[in-house]
Amino acid sequence: MTKCQPQRTCMGCNIKKDKKDLIRIVKNKENAISIDKTGKQEGRGAYICNNIQCLEKVIKSKRLERILDIKISEEIYENLRGVILGEK
Repeated sequence: MTKCQPQRTCMGCNIKKDKKDLIRIVKNKENAISIDKTGKQEGRGAYICNNIQCLEKVIKSKRLERILDIKISEEIYENLRGVILGEK
């Protein structure tokens, strides 16, 4: 019997996918936002597909800001864009 992969929903397209197929953005106790490549950092997490359309949708709708309840800097979005486009 294979172990079931945890499912998470992308903020951009609202499609449930395996956790390992999504990028996790995490807000820790100090309210610092980071991109969690391991999926194991402590804090409130939000997930997004490895897809630039989903990222653009999230930026436009400010969904990430609502989910994590914090103002997201342009730098975070740029880092995410870099991760999705494979530059980072």
